[in-house]
Amino acid sequence: MGETEQRPTAGSRLGAQENAGISTLEHGQKPPMTTPGKLVSIKIQMLDDTQETFDIPQRAPGKVLHDAVCSHLNLVEGDYFGLEFPDHKKMMVWLDLLKPVMKQIRRPKHVVVKFVVKFFPPDHAQLQEELTRYLFALQVKQDLAQGRLTCNDTSTALLISHIVQSEIGDFDETIDREHLAKNKYIPHQEALEDKIMEFHRNHMGQTPAESDFQLLEIARRLEMYGIRLHPAKDREGTKINLAVANTGILVFQGHTKINAFNWAKVRKLSFKRKRFLIKLRPDVNSSFQDTLEFLMASRDFCKSFWKICVEHHAFFRLFEEPKPKPKPVLFSRGSSFRFSGRTQKQVLDYVKEGGHKKVQFERKHSKIHSIRSLTAQPSEQHTEVPKQTARAYGDNNDAAAVQSCRQGKELKSSTEETGQHKSPSLKKSPKEGRKVDGAVVSAVEEEEEPAKDKMQQNRPQSQQPSTAGSLTGSPHLSELSINSQGGPSVANMTLSPNLSPDAKQSSPLVSPLLNDPSCIRADDEEEVKRKRFPTEKAYFIAKEVATTERTYLKDLEVITSWFQSAVSKEDCMPETLKNLIFSNFEPLHKFHTGFLKEIEQRLALWEGRSNAHIKGDYQRIGDVMLKNIQSMKQLTIHLRKHNEILMELENGIKNSRKLETFCRDFELQKVCYLPLNTFLLRPLHRLMHYKQIMERLCKHYPPSHMDFRDSRAALAEISEMVAQLHGNMIKMENFQKLHELKKDLIGMDNLVIPGREFIRLGSLSKLSGKGLQQRMFFLFNDILLYTSRGLTASNQFKVHGHLPLYGMIMEESEEEWGVPHCLTLRGQHQSIVVAASTRAEMDKWTEDIQMAIDLAEKSSGPAPELLASSPPDNKEPLSVSDCSSLPAGLISDQRPVSISYVCWYRMQSLSFYDILQSNENQLSGNLLRKFKNSNGWQKLWVVFTNFCMFFYKSHQDNHPLASLPLLGYSLTLPSESENIHKDYVFKLHFKSHVYYFRAESEYTFERWMEVIRSATSSASRTRALSHKEPHGY
Repeated sequence: MGETEQRPTAGSRLGAQENAGISTLEHGQKPPMTTPGKLVSIKIQMLDDTQETFDIPQRAPGKVLHDAVCSHLNLVEGDYFGLEFPDHKKMMVWLDLLKPVMKQIRRPKHVVVKFVVKFFPPDHAQLQEELTRYLFALQVKQDLAQGRLTCNDTSTALLISHIVQSEIGDFDETIDREHLAKNKYIPHQEALEDKIMEFHRNHMGQTPAESDFQLLEIARRLEMYGIRLHPAKDREGTKINLAVANTGILVFQGHTKINAFNWAKVRKLSFKRKRFLIKLRPDVNSSFQDTLEFLMASRDFCKSFWKICVEHHAFFRLFEEPKPKPKPVLFSRGSSFRFSGRTQKQVLDYVKEGGHKKVQFERKHSKIHSIRSLTAQPSEQHTEVPKQTARAYGDNNDAAAVQSCRQGKELKSSTEETGQHKSPSLKKSPKEGRKVDGAVVSAVEEEEEPAKDKMQQNRPQSQQPSTAGSLTGSPHLSELSINSQGGPSVANMTLSPNLSPDAKQSSPLVSPLLNDPSCIRADDEEEVKRKRFPTEKAYFIAKEVATTERTYLKDLEVITSWFQSAVSKEDCMPETLKNLIFSNFEPLHKFHTGFLKEIEQRLALWEGRSNAHIKGDYQRIGDVMLKNIQSMKQLTIHLRKHNEILMELENGIKNSRKLETFCRDFELQKVCYLPLNTFLLRPLHRLMHYKQIMERLCKHYPPSHMDFRDSRAALAEISEMVAQLHGNMIKMENFQKLHELKKDLIGMDNLVIPGREFIRLGSLSKLSGKGLQQRMFFLFNDILLYTSRGLTASNQFKVHGHLPLYGMIMEESEEEWGVPHCLTLRGQHQSIVVAASTRAEMDKWTEDIQMAIDLAEKSSGPAPELLASSPPDNKEPLSVSDCSSLPAGLISDQRPVSISYVCWYRMQSLSFYDILQSNENQLSGNLLRKFKNSNGWQKLWVVFTNFCMFFYKSHQDNHPLASLPLLGYSLTLPSESENIHKDYVFKLHFKSHVYYFRAESEYTFERWMEVIRSATSSASRTRALSHKEPHGY
């Protein structure tokens, strides 16, 4: 007998690694070992109606078959799916993953097993992979055709219009009619064809990935989404239908939901013969327990439904797979059935960890190229038809492809790749993306691939800021954010293996400029340079003044040069506001230009680089600082105007939609790497830097040093200026933060009101009927807001509700709910239960919430209604040209990535005190950077501000090449096993992402460690503000 021929999978035919996409196993694990023996062929019907045959060992459990299907599809999130087949009584049942397949499917030659969606999450944004969303969209399409997903005609037509958009692209009446005539999505479709085409006309420019996203957004709001009805009767004999969902058990009469029992209310589920029993938790107002009873058609029907309920409860409510019960010694009581596989939380954590490979895929039914995806990653979906492919990009040219496609250009390499697919299968990308939880990681990744770098260096450089909106428009945060604006530019980067759930939170981006060999300094050259320059600490303190002054001058130029130039071209700002801003910033820019020149001249003398032969000791900086700080006091009148500038600009934006649009567009420019208002506050931040530097210098000098007297006098002068402006600065910082949060939030009107103070924001889990769900909380001195990440492309958060702090009671409730780090917040009209990720996070929230409650109690009364209707809008109406510029699909608001967004994905929190501290902990200078698997070091100009590192090729560049938000990162020293045999090296790592940075001296090394530690770990709990003196404006 010959050997049994093994059928090659779609992935193996294209060179894919084995088991790269297995969903139910942890990273690095293989399917359970099975005894070699006779193979059995099982036919599987996929969601795109194709059939595949899988050969498995005769004694293999169901898990082996399920994993084989997921591996064939390269499906990472396979835990949402199940295998369904008709049993010997023709009843559709789910394949048990723990039992042998042959004990469940008695006659495999005559049975076709269906691969379908089993668990429908409450929010499809929780589906991290584009391939998963594509398969969910196919399930919706199938449910529509089978009449399982019922809805009104308008919703049906809208759903089908998105399906049509994903399959044939933009609207064309002739093509639409032909397509609808050949494809029947629902029975009696003819009556809705005109309405379908009317909706399809509105989806111009929408990619297949975006169509899937919109389809699922509409479908999830329908009552019958993901519902499978199980006929039953209640105690009175009334015919009803039971169903199970992520929220709990539902009761339907016909197709109308009449009751629901959330998981939080259910204490026990059981069945006795044909009776299905639900035991509820005791009601708050009564001591008895209520047990509900339903009668089903047979014991098999009843047990089948009970199993589905157990699996849904475990998948959506538990943190990890339940452990098997020990086998009884004598006899067993009840069923031994348990849920097998990863829970939803484990799936989300696994995908965010980036422990899997990214693949490209083709859509069977799509006749168009998928030019860009919703997730800033190459399309990943099941394939079948070679001619109808989604355009696939390698990770290293994905972002550039997005841009060039928007410019109407063809990417030859992409076309060639797609043309090579002749097999109906998934294609693996040569280098898969790395994922990061919610982080916008820097684009300076993967120098270990020189071939890719050379290819990128040959690309033409673009002078315009990128407008590619698909990256920030994705439901996930891109890990590497170029220019901190979410939109990568062709000039600056390529996509390499991955920060977002799908760059996950997206992949690291590689900049050709950052990988330019000319910017790499040889170690020998560095050693020679180090020996030539001074080594005393005072010199490096003076050098810090110069490096940070260069960055400060560049920040001033954002206002005096870039913003002023843009304003002069647009008639959108009142003359009084123009004069107010620029008449106060231009004197500052002129003064600091001279100040920087003077400092650089002194450093040149100190280093011996000057040709001037002047007698005197110039190895000091205190005299220069004293002279310029005394001159700076004459500019105080301009610094006091900053409060008025900030207020007037916000009022102008509030009253003029044209000015609002202009400022939003300006923030999209590369030079505006921070929110615009932050640049307006920079002069006040700089005073704090001067004070901090002079304190360090005075501490270093002994009283006998010749520079000590001047340094101490300069410290006294700058301390006096800071004391005069400090209170005003705190008010302005609070005002600016409220307006920044207003842009981050959807569904509220009057966040910015007099007297309101921001205290803390961060990610917590809220306990509800659907289980623990991640929510973003915003704490103020009078209210607590809780939100979820919105489904817009602008990375905003949708407000779900708010709790006034007046009269609130806070209780620890870990024992009551069995959830670690859990708090119950009892308001006057509502109570919520929240859980922090760690004990440290819980302690921070507990302290700040209690402080906020105390502040609210001391105030005059409850907070005003937050979600009330807004005051009359005085903005000018949108003109016709304004309206026409709004895209038909997702709108991408490419503001610099907000701290709120990073906190959401990194599961971090941030207080107002942390923000004030970050304004003082700013630093600039050259660092050498190295990746984990690379050999060379790259010299970069690095600016640390706003909890983020910004990378430049040199200090003369006008905008950063990449950014690395540091919230959630760990700061350590490299171990001996990492073979970093250099001095002054520190290590930044977040999950699988590792970066090494090397400073030039012990002083600069300690300074970088100090400021970065302030961003990677929360500051001490010492309050910056007195509770008795609120900072409301």
